[in-house]
Amino acid sequence: MRRVGPFALFAALPLGGCQGWQSALDAHGPSARSLADMFWIFVAVLATVWVLTMITLLLALRRRRPADTDPLATDPRTERRMTITISVAIGLTLVTVVSLTGLSYAAQKVLFAHKDGALTLLVTGQQWWWEVTYEDPQPNRVFTTANEIHIPVGEPVLIKLESSDVIHSFWVPSLTGKMDAITGRQNLIQIQADRPGVYRGQCAEYCGLQHAHMGLLVIAESKEDFERWREHQISSAIPPNDDERQRGMEILLSKPCVMCHQIRGTDAGGKVAPDLTHVGSRRYIGAGTLETTRGNIAAWIVDPHGIKPGVNMPTIQLEPDEVQPLATYLEGLK
Repeated sequence: MRRVGPFALFAALPLGGCQGWQSALDAHGPSARSLADMFWIFVAVLATVWVLTMITLLLALRRRRPADTDPLATDPRTERRMTITISVAIGLTLVTVVSLTGLSYAAQKVLFAHKDGALTLLVTGQQWWWEVTYEDPQPNRVFTTANEIHIPVGEPVLIKLESSDVIHSFWVPSLTGKMDAITGRQNLIQIQADRPGVYRGQCAEYCGLQHAHMGLLVIAESKEDFERWREHQISSAIPPNDDERQRGMEILLSKPCVMCHQIRGTDAGGKVAPDLTHVGSRRYIGAGTLETTRGNIAAWIVDPHGIKPGVNMPTIQLEPDEVQPLATYLEGLK
């Protein structure tokens, strides 16, 4: 039993990749489930083909002819059997290829089908973060956030994909397949989560130096929780209620930050970088690079290129006593 235990543990290690918040095999939505089912069918069929091929090869290697057999001699019955065997193998191969092709086509129909839903998002790929705009027929209910998508459980959500620079690829493995975000073109994809949870997404198209650190979160929650979150996101930033955060806001408004970032309810109206109106309520900053804490926000402000080399955010010149109030103000933007 002592020998079996480590062997079983080693054999089970590959299964660790079949679950988690960023696994295409841990499906929690119709599109992802269709792709996962197709994957396992492909694995089963191709594994069967491989096993049969290996068995045939082993049988051929074990077969021995008498030493005095003429290698050029032919036997009509043997030739006929070989012809039938090869013909059957070719037929089965064609049936397998056609069947798998049809299965792939059916899975793509599910992936690209769009059901009527109450929620439509415009997601724009940037180097290297995701801009998310919640559309609404009423202009005063439209708002923008970054790198974090909230959706109601059990409802299809239509996502319009665009890019502001190079080709990116939107992929939330547990909820849907991949779809490219291309400059000058709008692609559509739909996601749906069948149960509450946090699902990690990733840019799946090499888009530059920080491609690997261009992540996003999809947070699926009950309809009531989602509506509360949306109403809060629509609102402007809550004014500071203490001296330190008040000073932090004054520092931000006096620096070049306002040229790139927007904080609704203040004079910061930039449209180039992520909207910071409720940045403190997001779980991560830097597109999934750092958890949202006051210390991490301060580190990001002081040296963004040390954390994410190549990022487009310039280094802001701050006095030593300005860093803490600014980080406190931003962390409090819930």
